[in-house]
Amino acid sequence: MVLCSNILNAVGWPYWVFFLLSLIMICCVFYLRERHIRQTSTKEISRQQQLVYLEMHAFQAQMDPHFIFNSLNAIHHYILTTSTDLASLYLTRFARLMRLIIRNCNREWVNLEEDIEALELYLQLEQLRFGTQFDYELEVTPDVFQQLTFVPPLIIQPYIQEAIWRRLLLRPTKTGGCLRIRISREDEMISVRIEDNGINQGPPAEDTHLSQGITIATARLEAINEQYNMRSGITERELYNEMQQPSGHLVIISMQQMASREAVM
Repeated sequence: MVLCSNILNAVGWPYWVFFLLSLIMICCVFYLRERHIRQTSTKEISRQQQLVYLEMHAFQAQMDPHFIFNSLNAIHHYILTTSTDLASLYLTRFARLMRLIIRNCNREWVNLEEDIEALELYLQLEQLRFGTQFDYELEVTPDVFQQLTFVPPLIIQPYIQEAIWRRLLLRPTKTGGCLRIRISREDEMISVRIEDNGINQGPPAEDTHLSQGITIATARLEAINEQYNMRSGITERELYNEMQQPSGHLVIISMQQMASREAVM
């Protein structure tokens, strides 16, 4: 107190000026702190709203009316021309896929086993429709613990759908298409490798349903990266044979592994 009094006497300030300046400084500190809290809260609310918006549109992209109509039409064709048992099998798979999509659309994380089940059901239904136009292989390496590994739903399927519709079905021979999906673990990352031998048709139109699905999947992955401070990304490249001729397309989706305890919090 004596030191403050000596300082005030030295500069010629009365006590009330000192206390007024102190009060102003304290008010400024509290104001800046409150503004920072409000900005942080607003940013978090905006991020959550963006994620909900993207999840809703991802669900809409998955519930493609053309896919639903064509799948039911193919099942109806089996009922009339082939086998009711086979038609019943595919109808059961279709119902299971719809249930998984609807259930997962409101979940930020699902275990990898459920996501792979939805992928296989989707691939089986597409193969029902297109027969010998393409075959697929889906491999999960033993070091990936499917029930304990959590991933964002509705991320992988748009890229598989794009590979089928934009490349494999456009092969001139209409046979021999091959789609390989390999899910492996690389340190703390889950790597999803999607390779096809389809025909590259150049950059897609931005207003198509498939493009919207890809755009939404990429945006959701970026939003999840920001929210959880994760390292995830998507890379694509064309494949060439020994003659340097285009031979296919490769997509690699890398997602940081989410432990089960963290995913359910």
